[in-house]
Amino acid sequence: MESDKKWYVIHTYSGYENKVKANLEKKVHSMGMENEIFRVLVPMEDEVEYKDGKKKISKKKVFPGYVLVEMTVNDRSWYVVRNTPGVTGFVGSGSKPIPLTQSEAKNILKSMGMEEVKAKKIDVQPQEVVRITSGAFENWTATVTDVYPDRGKLKVLVNMFGRETPVELDYTQIDKL
Repeated sequence: MESDKKWYVIHTYSGYENKVKANLEKKVHSMGMENEIFRVLVPMEDEVEYKDGKKKISKKKVFPGYVLVEMTVNDRSWYVVRNTPGVTGFVGSGSKPIPLTQSEAKNILKSMGMEEVKAKKIDVQPQEVVRITSGAFENWTATVTDVYPDRGKLKVLVNMFGRETPVELDYTQIDKL
């Protein structure tokens, strides 16, 4: 089943890309579809602007109106993605979604500073403390609770405002201490 995993492009209402990503990730988690729908990305790039002599870096969508989904297409996964609020359809001819080629997917991930997850194998166990290297919690330490080697992800607890908050990260976002 793992070999059927490919990147697909879904078309969304413009400006709804992040909402679609959040809704789809929620749906995948609540329906237990982590083995069919793996990653959802809104490709972003840094845009450098100079205002009043100050350098300002902002994130800009590379493909406005589109979201990338790494998934195995079957009737159930297709239905879940297709019926996520804000999704207008898959990019492809007719009703059959056409996956990106491996080189297209690799180039998009590389431009976002993300290599394929397989590039990094990490030997961490639950209860280990790790340092987060990118994302909203960059340079924070966290305690590993679950490891998902097949997806290249792990769940950690981040201590935020005195409370343990569960966060799912890619292997590429952490380093062992």
